[in-house]
Amino acid sequence: MSDLTTPVASSAVAGSAERSVDESLAQELVERARSEGVELVGPAGLLTGLTKTVLETALEAELDEHLGYPKHAVEGRNTGNSRNGTRAKTVLTEVGEVELEVPRDRDGSFEPKIVRKRQRRMSGVDELVISLAAKGLTTGEIAAHLADVYGAEVSKDTISRITEAVVEELTAWQSRPLDSVYPVVFIDAIHVKIRDGKVVNRPVYTVVGVTVSGERDILGLWVGDGGEGPKYWHQVLSEILNRGTVDVCIVVCDGLRGLPEAIADVWPQAIVQTCVLHLIRNSFRYASKADWAELARDLRPVYSAPTEAAAKTALDELAGKWGERYPAIIRLWQNA
Repeated sequence: MSDLTTPVASSAVAGSAERSVDESLAQELVERARSEGVELVGPAGLLTGLTKTVLETALEAELDEHLGYPKHAVEGRNTGNSRNGTRAKTVLTEVGEVELEVPRDRDGSFEPKIVRKRQRRMSGVDELVISLAAKGLTTGEIAAHLADVYGAEVSKDTISRITEAVVEELTAWQSRPLDSVYPVVFIDAIHVKIRDGKVVNRPVYTVVGVTVSGERDILGLWVGDGGEGPKYWHQVLSEILNRGTVDVCIVVCDGLRGLPEAIADVWPQAIVQTCVLHLIRNSFRYASKADWAELARDLRPVYSAPTEAAAKTALDELAGKWGERYPAIIRLWQNA
């Protein structure tokens, strides 16, 4: 038994030791930076220097692979291509602007992947800008934030181009062709804070389709204002129809105003199934909190019944026990 557990234990000890060394090194660097008055980010920051070292080392490794030999190696003589010094380049990263010395080759065939030719921003910067824009910051506020925190000068036009590229990708995704048939489609909403002059809570309706192979596919996202009706839902479902989905077998949704009618109009053969979770939640709205636990136990036989007859029997028993106190709950389940 000890022979079997020893390798595992040794691996765990080695991993723990490696983490301890990494943490000690990081702590030493931070303490040294503090003692010397060095900032973590910014033009002369600790992280900026580390980022410069890592990127330049990676670029040198890429050039080694491209040429087929390491720097100063004798096998590189008279091979037809060799190193040709470096060129200065400023790249905007998540820790601010970094001055790089990018290695070159004589015939100009080196195409680095870590920092591509003519690339001025690392991908993490685009993600940071998009995240700030999603939180409702204007282009001016994002530019000011990058300047204050990272010491990086990013123009409003650059920020606009970054966000517009995301909008273009989102538009292409939102209009992509869909499967012709989805056995099941779920329609539900999440409430998020959206800045439209002021920050307000808005529902974002998510339509998720289950493909014939059993995979889930997000068909699209639509922002509402809380007062959606038949016209709104007919427009949403017609858009899905026009993108290629000609039939849906079952649509699972809450009883949103005008939605069942729109489903019947766009996909006449579809079965509208009220979401059980929404039914349970809505039931609790009509009941005293003191009765929630007992009511939940009595509702379970209704929605977990193996047959329609068993469900009706369980619903009759529920009505007999709770109908006088909470008639709205019984009507809710009967209508569903």
